[in-house]
Amino acid sequence: MALKITLVRSPIGYSKRQKRTVEALGLRRLHQSVIKPDNPAIRGMVRKISHLVRVEEVAENAVTEEAANVSA
Repeated sequence: MALKITLVRSPIGYSKRQKRTVEALGLRRLHQSVIKPDNPAIRGMVRKISHLVRVEEVAENAVTEEAANVSA
C-alpha cells in the first residue's frame, strides 16, 4: 500500500515545525498530491499535519500507473 497525500489547507499561520513537515513531504502548492510509502514515519508526519492534508490509501499498481501517465 501507498498513501496519496494532498495539501488542502495552507500552512500559512501555522508553526514553523508544521510548515517544515509539509515541505518534507514534498508538498509546495495547494491541491498538490504526492504518493509516499505507507510506513510509520510517513504516518507520523501526516498525523502532525492532519488538519492541512487529505490522505487516501492507494494500491501499489496505481502508483506505477500514475507515474507512467506523468512521464508520458
